[in-house]
Amino acid sequence: MEITVKRGGLLTTVQDLGRRGHRSSGVPLSGAMDPFALRVANLLVGNAEDAAALECTLRGPELVFSADTVVAVTGAVFAGVPAWRPWVVRAGVPLKLGPVQRGCRGYLAVAGGIGVAPVLGSRSTYLRAGLGGFQGRALRDGDVLPATATVRRVGEHWRIDERILPAYATVPRVRVVRGAQAAEFGSALRGAEFRITPQSDRMGLRLGGPRLLRIGGAVELVSSAVAPGTVQIPPDGQPILLMADAQTIGGYPQAAHVVSVDLPLVAQLRPGDGLRFEAVSLAEAQELILAQERSLALLREGLLEKIR
Repeated sequence: MEITVKRGGLLTTVQDLGRRGHRSSGVPLSGAMDPFALRVANLLVGNAEDAAALECTLRGPELVFSADTVVAVTGAVFAGVPAWRPWVVRAGVPLKLGPVQRGCRGYLAVAGGIGVAPVLGSRSTYLRAGLGGFQGRALRDGDVLPATATVRRVGEHWRIDERILPAYATVPRVRVVRGAQAAEFGSALRGAEFRITPQSDRMGLRLGGPRLLRIGGAVELVSSAVAPGTVQIPPDGQPILLMADAQTIGGYPQAAHVVSVDLPLVAQLRPGDGLRFEAVSLAEAQELILAQERSLALLREGLLEKIR
């Protein structure tokens, strides 16, 4: 099966759960900014959770499929498009996602997955290096994507229990554990509301808000490992929250690390949206991820009766 891209959208890329195991060589994780949404989208069409799908930012693509197939759209909400449930797309009938109505990034999974070739074990697109995905770049008008034609049968009158979804909001509470230099900023990070600035991308979100100053003044640091979720404080005092395409090491102070279950909340924020940080313990963070995995396991089992 082929998927013809009539309109590429604002920033549509092929993503899976990332390029794991290569950070020691300086290769970022990449993958979906909202991995929860991608996992659920794949489950809803009967794919493995790490299958490649399309990440659509702010304005989605217009696509035409060469065969009937089943798709699911999760994450951001698009007008007139069913959310968080599978549905059938007919061959030759355009699928138009258009502008996002709520959130920032939507995930379009196709039964059988997007069939681009893996690079270093992943089909995800790393834009800065032109690596992976479809020719290492965002989709353009006229592109033709390979996909595996897979027949699925799904019911039409059900949807998942939305209680398992992250608490998406325009000003979410984002839980963090302490970073290596947390003591140098006191409680300033957790006591204020920050806004997403336009100078944000898949590498990191730049936050605007009160200027955070290090207690005791600036001291040069040896560069150390960073990861998606690390909150760095550069000299201007405005935090940078690293995301999916984050570099592997950095020399700025690390004030905090966002717990993995709350990264989807951040991934769905647009420029101008806000967030507040809330401190939790490492034990609490671990319990949060276990609870999320239990919910996904229940969803996985329930879908066995719905998708064939």
